[in-house]
Amino acid sequence: MVEPRPRGAREGKKPPTIHEVARLAGLSHQTVSRFLRKDPTMRPETTRRVAAAVAELGYRPNLAARSMRTRRTDRITVILPGAVERMPTRVLGGAAAAAREAGYLLDVVSLEGDAAARAERLRALLQPENTDGILSFTSLTDDFDGELAGAPVPVVVDGAYDDNMRSLGPFAEASMGAELIRHLADLGHRRFAHVAGHPDWPSARARRAVYEATVAELGLESRAVVEGDWSAGSGWEAATGVLADCGATAVFAASDQVAFGVITGFQSIGLRVPEDVSVFGWDDLELSRFFRPSLTTVAVDRERQGRDAVHRLLAVLRGESGAAGPLAHFNRVILRDSTGLPPAADARRRRGAPPRGRNRRPTPDDPNRA
Repeated sequence: MVEPRPRGAREGKKPPTIHEVARLAGLSHQTVSRFLRKDPTMRPETTRRVAAAVAELGYRPNLAARSMRTRRTDRITVILPGAVERMPTRVLGGAAAAAREAGYLLDVVSLEGDAAARAERLRALLQPENTDGILSFTSLTDDFDGELAGAPVPVVVDGAYDDNMRSLGPFAEASMGAELIRHLADLGHRRFAHVAGHPDWPSARARRAVYEATVAELGLESRAVVEGDWSAGSGWEAATGVLADCGATAVFAASDQVAFGVITGFQSIGLRVPEDVSVFGWDDLELSRFFRPSLTTVAVDRERQGRDAVHRLLAVLRGESGAAGPLAHFNRVILRDSTGLPPAADARRRRGAPPRGRNRRPTPDDPNRA
């Protein structure tokens, strides 16, 4: 019995290629490859288009040729901690963009459950038919050290977050707080206060440590350190409570949200920002540019964080040496209207006398400032 030739097959001609299938379907050859791997994440309409093109051309994958090539899935996997409530959307956006530019799709997964369940999930992810490489934004050492040794796909552990998505390491770095304190000291401020973030966060502890160390180094006065919880409410309570009478002329708020509360709290009791007290925050939230007064802050380039992390994994995939080097510096100071001269110097300026101190700016001002 002679087996009928598939519809679309061309007698006497070379068999169709995956690229011809892709052209007929109006899709990329990577998408056709995903179809052939029976990728369950493909959209039904995409699956239908590829299946129709395969049938029309009579395409049959050359399994022998495929087995001779190094297999690629054109996918990389990002691991986040389990039960994530605060998705790092800006970091993931930068990571996805970097992956897409390199010709990869980005899969984001979380490791949930106890150590045994997490290890089982990781073993499934570490198979070459599932991914070309893994980037973990959380540490895998405690539970998976044995799993990573000799893994069949490259793994880069960035360790930017703990299991509760709290920033760690370079992501919690706080030296720009010292730059802002020095800038305000140059303008003449001598009495400072700090509204801290939640003490369970490494970034909150780092910002408080930088505040205390810089104030001591410069011989300034710390009039108050108030424990906060990252909320505007904690900033309001600090401003209308401890800070109202502490005599500080500059306040370092651990985040922009806290700073918004501090400023509105001061305004509610008749203190002007920055004429009576300067306030600066951290994060450069979009509202910071439009708040009144606009907020001096530390901008954190989280998109670049994600991009740089993916670039490190791509370097490993390319076999480049030094691929696991230290992360770059992601923070910069943005000066806006919520900081200025201390009250006495501001009064002298209004009378026409030159202010004390140097009006030094550590970085260029915000290009979006009106």
